[in-house]
Amino acid sequence: MSKSYSPTWRLISVIVLRPLLHLLVRNKWAGQENIPRKGGIILAPNHMSYADWGTDALFFQANGRYPTFMIKSSIFEIKGIGPFLYQAGQLPVHRGRADAGLVLKQAEKALAEGAAVVIYPEATATRDPDLWPMVAKTGVARLALATGAPVIPVAHWGTQNVLPYGSKKPRIFPRQTVRTVAGKPVDLSAWAGKYTSAKALRAATDAIMGEVTALVAELRGEEPPAQLS
Repeated sequence: MSKSYSPTWRLISVIVLRPLLHLLVRNKWAGQENIPRKGGIILAPNHMSYADWGTDALFFQANGRYPTFMIKSSIFEIKGIGPFLYQAGQLPVHRGRADAGLVLKQAEKALAEGAAVVIYPEATATRDPDLWPMVAKTGVARLALATGAPVIPVAHWGTQNVLPYGSKKPRIFPRQTVRTVAGKPVDLSAWAGKYTSAKALRAATDAIMGEVTALVAELRGEEPPAQLS
C-alpha cells in the first residue's frame, strides 16, 4: 500500500518545528502511556486556540506518533503552507460543500495505514465564556464506529494564554506553560458498528466529550458545568 504522505517532509517538519515549539512553550505532559504506539488511532482533544495544533503535535510526536490532523481547507490555500500540509499527509476539511464528508473517507484510509488521526470534536475553538468544551459534532464518533479505531481523549490547558482565540499576536514572553494529558480509550462498545444511527452517533459523541471534559476539569482543578454549551 502506497503511503499518502512524504516521509521526508514529515522528518523535515519534526527537525524544524519540534525544537522551535519547545523553545516557545513550556510543556507539562501526562498520560502518554494511554496512547498506543502502533496501529490506527483517533486522538480527540478539546479546542481553545489556534496554538492547540502545535502543542498537541509535540505531545503526540513525543510518544512516537506523527499526528494526521483534520484541518479546515482554507489553511491549505495559504501559499507555502498548503503544499507542505499535503506532503505531510494532513487532511483538508471542506465545510459547507457537498463533498464535505470526503475527509472522513480519507481519514478511514489513513487509519487503515496505521495513522494517528487528530479530530477536534467541537470542529472549532470553544465559544464557551469559561473555555469549557462545547457540544461536539458527530464526525469523531462516526469515524470511530465505522473503523473500530480506539478513541483517545486528550485535554490541554494553557494554549489560550499563548494565542487567545481571535488574536493574531501570540504571547511569547513570558514563556507560557501548557499542560496536556491523554486518557484511556473511550469505551464505545455499546454502539459498535452503529455508524448510520443518529441516536448512536450522538450518544457515542457525548461519551467521548464526557471523557475529554473530565480531563479538562482535572487540569483546571475545577468542576465542569453540568451540561456543555
